[in-house]
Amino acid sequence: MPSLAHRCLSTATLTLALAFALPAVRAAPRPCPDRPPEQLRHDLTQLSERIQHWAEAYYQHGTRLVEDGVYDAAKRRQAHWRHCLGLTEPASQAHAPTDGRVRHPVVQTGLDKAPSRQAIADWLRARRHRTLWIQPKVDGVAITLLYEHGRLSEAISRGDGRRGQNWLPQAHRIAAIPERLPDAPPRVVLQGELYAKRPGHVQARDGTDGARAAISGLMARDTLDAEAAARIGLFVWDWPDGPGTMASRLDRLAAWGFTRTRRNTRRVDDLHDVVSQRQQWYRHALPFASDGIVLRQSRRPAASTWRPEPPDWAIAWKYPAQRTLASVERIDFSIGRTGRITPIARLDPVTLDDRTVTRVSLGSLDHWRALDVRPGDQVRVSLAGLTIPHLDSVELRVEPRPPVEAPEPGDYHAFSCLTPSPGCRQQFLARLVWLSGDQGLDIDGLGESRWQQLVDAGLVTSLLDWLDLQSAQLEALDGVGPVRAGNWTAAFDAARGAPDSAWLSALGLPSVAPSALEQDGHFAGIEALAARKRADWRRIEGIGEVGADALWRFFHEPGTRELLDELAERGILAR
Repeated sequence: MPSLAHRCLSTATLTLALAFALPAVRAAPRPCPDRPPEQLRHDLTQLSERIQHWAEAYYQHGTRLVEDGVYDAAKRRQAHWRHCLGLTEPASQAHAPTDGRVRHPVVQTGLDKAPSRQAIADWLRARRHRTLWIQPKVDGVAITLLYEHGRLSEAISRGDGRRGQNWLPQAHRIAAIPERLPDAPPRVVLQGELYAKRPGHVQARDGTDGARAAISGLMARDTLDAEAAARIGLFVWDWPDGPGTMASRLDRLAAWGFTRTRRNTRRVDDLHDVVSQRQQWYRHALPFASDGIVLRQSRRPAASTWRPEPPDWAIAWKYPAQRTLASVERIDFSIGRTGRITPIARLDPVTLDDRTVTRVSLGSLDHWRALDVRPGDQVRVSLAGLTIPHLDSVELRVEPRPPVEAPEPGDYHAFSCLTPSPGCRQQFLARLVWLSGDQGLDIDGLGESRWQQLVDAGLVTSLLDWLDLQSAQLEALDGVGPVRAGNWTAAFDAARGAPDSAWLSALGLPSVAPSALEQDGHFAGIEALAARKRADWRRIEGIGEVGADALWRFFHEPGTRELLDELAERGILAR
């Protein structure tokens, strides 16, 4: 969840308008959902209620109910749907009830969040003649410190950016907040982040780990004891009314003891610098949790002109999201070589760990039905083991539930679809890919797309048609010239000499040791293997009852037996 320092939210009057500032840096326009307006309004209301629930828990109780990536994606989706419905954004409540809160001497602005690397590149390009600096986006709670004549006189929580809670009593007990600034101007306003000290914290490994909630809870106490106060650090990320350049501000801050700010604020010249430093802070130790980086111009408008909303002279770029909210576009069903049906949720593209994710497997028909995922649903997606997309839960369900027609499980099994008959294209292609793969005949240069081309051209209508293909037939295909056609025919000829066990595996024989197919040290032959009873198979070490039944069926199913006989007639397999 983004830090309090970079948000515009009133904890007293929590509304969707004040929950988080909408990002001004956006990706390319996306098409609007293909749903009736009344349906989209219903979905928007549901989503807005969920966002408000998350924000209330986070800001009022310091409880993070969802990961940053999920929350940020939900906010983007909310803004997009409002745009699709022609709704204007609610006006910010600049004069929310104060409830005894203190006015900030300089308002705290929010931060726009760049949705992508390209957005950062665009932002940098627009400021190519400016001096730019990068800082870690510390995950804590924001505070404003006012020093008058060198003495700490006010400490104010972020609040709504205009007013916040009086934290001066707590500030007096936090050693990281100096009571005096030597040789300071008559009035100094500092803005920064109170953070939980985490020596050796590596963001990529440790995550935020409740860092913000820990500080929020401590600062909410009526009395902050010395032990708790010692666990709080301060990162000053701005001096609004300070010198005109960042370099000058950093030098003066360091002289006052804010050395961490100077150490972790660095000049950047281009996208390479930004990406490199972002990765450095993400994967190496810092003394605090952070959820991204912040880019700032050295020079910016006078502090008296700042507003509690994202400015154009600073921007945040969050670390790669490990979880996000995705919109389901449709449900597809993949039918594998053995007839297993796998539901696939096709997603409106989302980014996880800087990777674009457009699909996620739902495992099995039973699991899909239990989740009840339908087109239009908003789902929480993560990366399992940091590599494989995983659907964690359905956050919002579209109503009414759109129908989804699933394949009949009884139509597909280990011996179905030996030809590309109606309804069999997927499984048949999966069989061909297996046949040419390294677990089968290891035919170089033939992957799924090439098999699709051969099937679409009508050149392959069974698992063995390719044995008869000639170079002239292959050369007639798009993108296949004489050299490639010659390579393929040579590979086909080489495959004829593959071991008998490889041929049987290519046709779908259940996995067994090659020795299980031998008799007297040689391949037993099709007839001898077909003559074995289930009990004969079970007596072979490593083959249980289920495996024995599958092996027996392989040699007795009419479809596979026909293929085996054809190979025997061609002299490829011993009969």
